[in-house]
Formats: sequence, C-alpha cells, structure tokens
Amino acid sequence: MKLLTYYDNGQERLGIKTEQGIVAVSAAAAKLGLTDVPQDVHAVIAGGNAAVAQLQALAEQAVQAGGAELLLDEASLTLGPCVTRPGKIICVGLNYRKHAEETNAPIPEYPILFNKFDNTLTGHGHDVALPKASTKVDYEAELVIVIGKETKYVAKDEALAHVFGYCAVNDLSARDLQLRTPQWMLGKICDDFSPLGPYLATADEIGDPNALGIKCLVNGEVRQNSNTSDMIFKCDEIVSYISQHLTLSPGDIILTGTPEGVVLGYPEAEQVYLKDGDIVTIEIEKLGSLTNRMVAEA
Repeated sequence: MKLLTYYDNGQERLGIKTEQGIVAVSAAAAKLGLTDVPQDVHAVIAGGNAAVAQLQALAEQAVQAGGAELLLDEASLTLGPCVTRPGKIICVGLNYRKHAEETNAPIPEYPILFNKFDNTLTGHGHDVALPKASTKVDYEAELVIVIGKETKYVAKDEALAHVFGYCAVNDLSARDLQLRTPQWMLGKICDDFSPLGPYLATADEIGDPNALGIKCLVNGEVRQNSNTSDMIFKCDEIVSYISQHLTLSPGDIILTGTPEGVVLGYPEAEQVYLKDGDIVTIEIEKLGSLTNRMVAEA
C-alpha cells in the first residue's frame, strides 16, 4: 500500500494511492459509515498491520463506490511530507561506497550519524528556498526507513521486522555551511531541506530495500544513477546499530545516505551547485518520483 498526505482547506488529510485515483480516507470513511479507520499517517504507523488491513478494506470499498468525492485526481492535490511528524530524523552520512570514493573520504568503520529537524520537511511539488547564507546547495537522493515499532537493542536479523515502510527524500545540503566546521549539522538543517515523499510505501510493497534503483535528475539531466546495493551499511544493519544506542519509536525516520554523483564529488572547477529555477527529481524504484523547484530565498 502507498499512503500520502495532502492538504484540504489547510488541513492534513490521508490518502491511499490506487490505480483509480487517490482514496480520500476521511471522506470515504464518512460515506461508508466507518468510524474506526485511522485517518492520520502516524495513526496508521502506530496501528501496524491491523491499521493497514483496515485501510485496504476501505480502499476496496471506495473504489467500488466510485465518485469524485472519494477518488481524487492526484495531479490536483497539494501534497505534504508523507510522514508528517517524525519524532526523530536520523541521517547516515557517507553510506555509499562510490560516494565515499568520489569525495576522497575513507570508508567508514561505523555508520556516521547526524540529525535533522522537522523544519526541514516539505512535500512533493513544493518550492524550496535556497538559503541566503549559502552558495553551494547540493542534491542528495536517499532512501528513507520509516520505523513501525518501538525498537531497542534489536538484532540485525530481526531489524526489518520493525520497519513500517520506506519513502524517498532529497537530503539537500549546503556544502559551504556543512564543511565550515567538523560538525555537518549546519549545512543540513535549513528550512525545507528534506522534501519527503510523495508516497510512504509499506514494507511489503518494497521487498528487499537493499536492491532498489535510485536516481537524481536536475532539469531532466541524470546526475545520480545507482542502486541501494552500493550501501556500505545495509538497512537492517542501520536499524540494529542505531537501536543499540537509543530507542527508535513508530514514525521515526532514518535517511540512509546518498550515492555518487553529487556536485561535491565533481572536480572543483566543474562544480555547479543548485540555482534559482532548477527542478530536482528524486526517483527510487517502487517509490515513485519526488520533484521540487529550487528558488532564490526572498
């Protein structure tokens, strides 16, 4: 199942992607007389398999009922981040072998972790302001792990059972701010620097998260073209490792690193960072396309 969040008169609404359109969960539940259906993405994550089964049944009934009120045209919607209120945003740096090599960085012995905050979240289709403080904003296509269960001290071979699903993110990075000090955080936490979505896909939709094609395109030109199999630390290793040090909660998200092809990896004379008007698209196999326009900050 693929879930999304959209805005209706300023309110966040939950939608389910189907071949017939986006099922408007709130409207469908009301019309079908269903009162116990989760109507928020975090309620679905917390509810786990039972909540997903409820939504699947709702979607089937809504498709049968039909009508523009229940089945929305996705192109007409304004989307929000597919996970709206993650308690933690944890990121893994230098987690693709070829990316580490292109930046002349040593292969990490342990996952390199840093964090972002919810001010960085935005959705597919929204403009992202290039901050005045930076002249070197870079793109980073990344797979996101969405935690589904409280997780502490989980073994590697059990870790993926604690994952609700996956989505795509553009982990935008202001390289001049990131590299100003040994701590990367400043270059990662600018407003809207984590476009997330468009869909949150349940884990069963994805299968092996370590075998997905991943791309970034800028103005239609392919800049990154790799596969999650190039990760140094795989998804199960990442979840297990982080859980040895803190408790992961339902709705937490983990950004798993970016492959080669970022601007920072080019020779300095060839580095052309993002500029006003650039259209950046992140594509991950089975997860769709996430597109945002970069604009100069007012």
